[in-house]
Amino acid sequence: MAQHDPDLSLIFQALSDPTRRAMLVRLGKGAVPVSDLAAPTGLRLPTVMRHIAVLEEAGLIETEKRGRSRICQARPDALQRANEWLAERRAEWEARTDRLEAFLETLENLDEAEPRDGS
Repeated sequence: MAQHDPDLSLIFQALSDPTRRAMLVRLGKGAVPVSDLAAPTGLRLPTVMRHIAVLEEAGLIETEKRGRSRICQARPDALQRANEWLAERRAEWEARTDRLEAFLETLENLDEAEPRDGS
C-alpha cells in the first residue's frame, strides 16, 4: 500500500527541507560537483554532505566519484512515486468535494421546492 511505503516517507522527508529542495532544483539543470551544490548554501561541507546523504538515501539523487570530485545527479523518476501518491489523494478529495457540492445542491433544491408560510 503506497501510503505506508517507507521509500515514500524518505522522499517526503528529503523534500521537507528547503536546502535539499534547492539542491534538487539545481540538479534539475544537470549533474554538478558537490562543491557547486555547496556554494550557494553558505553551509559547511560536512552539513552539505549530510543533506546529500538524505537525498541519496531517498533515491532522489545519485553520486559518483570522478577523480577528486564527487558528482551529483538527479533521479527525477524517483519523484514519480510521490507524484502518484499525491494524485491519488487529490482525486479522493476532489471526489469528496464533488459529492458535497451535489448534496448541497440537493438541499438547496429541496428548500426552494418547500411552500413558504405566509406567501
